[in-house]
Amino acid sequence: QVQLVESGGGLVQAGGSLRLSCAASGRTFSSYAMGWFRQAPGKEREFVAAISWSGRSTYYADSVKGRFTISRDNAKNTVYLQMNSLTPEDTAVYYCAAGQSDYTVVTGTAGSWGQGTQVTVSS
Repeated sequence: QVQLVESGGGLVQAGGSLRLSCAASGRTFSSYAMGWFRQAPGKEREFVAAISWSGRSTYYADSVKGRFTISRDNAKNTVYLQMNSLTPEDTAVYYCAAGQSDYTVVTGTAGSWGQGTQVTVSS
């Protein structure tokens, strides 16, 4: 397993942008698929985006496709989520996840999770 620490959350107006970062510990970061999930108040956690260990494959929820971009820098042990054109519906705690395969991350069965970072979008 890896330890994950998210950062970059905050308060932003609708239409604005934020970039989340997830820093991972451990020397095997580059072997993990990575992803982002979010959980809004009163709702279940939902998949947002995922990226393969190499960065060549990416996956997005329909609700964020075209607005969010996931990327990774294996040299820095960091995965990013660039969020543009934010709406109040994007308000949630955002969690980073690491898994042994793209499938485990996309399905939410990844083995490692961060503590989350709050994103609040005001109207």
